[in-house]
Amino acid sequence: LSSFLHAGDLLVYNDTRVFPARLRGLKPTGGQVEVFLIPGRKIDPEAGEGLWQCLYKSSKPVKPGLELTFGDMLTGEVVTPSSFEPGKIKLTASGGKTVRSAIELIGQVPLPPYIKRSADENDRERYQTIFAGKGNEGAVAAPTAGLHFSPDLLTRIKHKGVKTAPLTLHVGLGTFVPVKTPKVEDHQIHEEYYHIPATTLDAVTAARSGEKRIIAVGTTVTRALEYYAKTNRTDGFCNLFIYPGFEFKLIDALITNFHLPRSTLLMLVAAFAGHQFIMDAYEHAIRQKYRFYSYGDGMLII
Repeated sequence: LSSFLHAGDLLVYNDTRVFPARLRGLKPTGGQVEVFLIPGRKIDPEAGEGLWQCLYKSSKPVKPGLELTFGDMLTGEVVTPSSFEPGKIKLTASGGKTVRSAIELIGQVPLPPYIKRSADENDRERYQTIFAGKGNEGAVAAPTAGLHFSPDLLTRIKHKGVKTAPLTLHVGLGTFVPVKTPKVEDHQIHEEYYHIPATTLDAVTAARSGEKRIIAVGTTVTRALEYYAKTNRTDGFCNLFIYPGFEFKLIDALITNFHLPRSTLLMLVAAFAGHQFIMDAYEHAIRQKYRFYSYGDGMLII
């Protein structure tokens, strides 16, 4: 990678950290309920830290008022069940723990649905990028382009004079939702919280004025920067859906993985590089037996 980058290029990465959002609870009857918390979504700030948006998975539909237990330190009450929209759960911690710290201890990392095994302790770190900031938990999936980076690679890139800058976009459930609408433009993408620091905006401005390239580490960085270019907002909730025909304002190059068919991620990549070019690249990857998806191989599009 470092051989394709030049002094003065700006590499922008996502410093979000994957949150252990999957909880396995028990009903009073002993039946099991899986609760998938959705951090980073808009919710009533007056409700305190215990009220969360979530999805429920159970053999029978959950009902408002149902009490759930999650081990010895966390209980929950169903506020609203989930259907097409997320539900809500009120969590209460015990044993001197905060709700957040209890979740950190007992929650599981939510691996992508195409990984069929259960998450283990190794995934808590292996499914984090080297950019993931402590205290910056909020994603339900890793920004997987960042998984290709190691401290050694980052050092070599910086030694070439490449600049780096962070932003945050908490990856949400929408990253796994395929496009099923007859018309691509009718697909509704989920909102995801993002924040672009002032120092990163300064670096972007300097790269632009100096005619240097802005290289996005992943589709999340691309969406955050292009959403900023469209709205001039540095903080909030991004629902930008990029598909062929989109006019890019800031991104000059993109590092990304090989994505699922009919995914919004694949459509973004096709919008950036051209549909046929990406189809040819994917056919080459299949012939050469490249690995696809989260723990797979990546590409640099320049």
